[in-house]
Amino acid sequence: MHKRPPCPRPPGAPRWVAMFHQPSQDCWTVGAESPDRAPVLYAVGDMTQTLRSRGEEAAVALWGPKDDAWHLFDTPSGKAPALAPAASADPPAPGAGAPAKLTERMTDRRHQVLMAGLSKAGLYDLSAEDGEAVRTMADLLDEPTVRRVAHWLSVAGAER
Repeated sequence: MHKRPPCPRPPGAPRWVAMFHQPSQDCWTVGAESPDRAPVLYAVGDMTQTLRSRGEEAAVALWGPKDDAWHLFDTPSGKAPALAPAASADPPAPGAGAPAKLTERMTDRRHQVLMAGLSKAGLYDLSAEDGEAVRTMADLLDEPTVRRVAHWLSVAGAER
């Protein structure tokens, strides 16, 4: 049985980073990164599903900030971890899990679309205030409106 090398710590300041092991190259590569945990978890889910649909096993390591330093959030087996969203103070009401999860997933998706539009417009280094504004927009706007705003940002970035 082939043993994979340990996952290296990502370079730079602590942020949320998903590292995927590629057995064919026997190396770890960055699969997703963000200052926020939710978009990385969403990307891990999609990438894991894609790999498994190809018949490949996903080996994932999730790095993130803890006490202003890097911390590895990983399962002992190194398989795709059961990545649950950060625990909330209030437990969900019985029967409310599925709609709440769908709402959270759609908000995360809108957040990703807005972040992609901002990066296409050339805005990469966002302040905490900017990040909060993006989260607020993702919470308040519906999917078609978010896509339209992202399109405007992409067009504006292409004209630079």
